[in-house]
Amino acid sequence: MDVGCGVGIISLLLSRDFPIKTSVIDKQEKMLVYAKHNYFVNSISVNAYLGDFTMVSLNEKFDFIVSNPPFYDSKVTQSENAHLNIARYAHHLPIAAFVAKAKRQLKPRGWFIFCYDAKQIDLLLHHLKINGINPEKIRFIHSKIDRESKVVMIAARMNSKAMTQVMPPLVVFDQEGNYTLEAAGAFERADTHSIKGDFEEKHLV
Repeated sequence: MDVGCGVGIISLLLSRDFPIKTSVIDKQEKMLVYAKHNYFVNSISVNAYLGDFTMVSLNEKFDFIVSNPPFYDSKVTQSENAHLNIARYAHHLPIAAFVAKAKRQLKPRGWFIFCYDAKQIDLLLHHLKINGINPEKIRFIHSKIDRESKVVMIAARMNSKAMTQVMPPLVVFDQEGNYTLEAAGAFERADTHSIKGDFEEKHLV
C-alpha cells in the first residue's frame, strides 16, 4: 500500500521491479487520476482508493506500507495552492494518526517504510514504539556532507525485536554540486523522467 501516493511513482517503481499486488491511496482525486493513468500506460494493475488513509475503512492488511507523506511543519509559511498544501504539510496526515492506522493495516510481520522531516525524529520514534512498529533501519539524507539532514528514511517492522541500525548517511551532492555516485546510481536504476503538470511535477516511468 502506497499512502499519499500522489502520481504513484514510488509504488509504480516497486511494482515494476518486484512481483507484488499493489494498492494506492490519496485524498486528492486529481492525484489519483494521474496515478491510475501511470499504472495504465505501464500495463500494471493497481487497486486505487480515494480518501484520507486514517479514515478510510480497508478490509485487507498489507505486507508493506510505503509512503512519502506530507511532513512540513504547519507553523512555517504555507503554499496557498490547495493541492500543494495537502501534499506538503503534516496537518493533512498527522504522524500520530498515520502510524496508528499503519499498525491496524499491517500484517503481523509487515514493514512500514517511509521518509519524514529529520527534525521530527523524536516524534517518529515515539509513535512507532508505542504502536509496536520497531524501527529496524534509519538513514538520514544530506544534500551535502557538511549540511544538516532535512529528511530521514525509516524501515520499521511490526512486532520486531531487532536492534535499530543507523546506516551511513545518504549524501546527494558532492562538493562540486554533482550527484554522488550513489545518488546518480539510484536515479539510473529508477530510469524515470518528468513532465510539468498544471500544479506540480508529475513523474512517468
